[in-house]
Amino acid sequence: MPNQLGKRFQCEVCGTEVLCIKPGEGQVACCAVPMQLQQPKVLPSAD
Repeated sequence: MPNQLGKRFQCEVCGTEVLCIKPGEGQVACCAVPMQLQQPKVLPSAD
């Protein structure tokens, strides 16, 4: 799956976060382990 612009990844070993600023093929890795795609944070609604 290609990396998409604006997606964030986090290393489960050291906690490093990466923001994808250039889309393309490949896999983001840190500490010799593939990084996990972070889910968007849910913001509170402004009622």
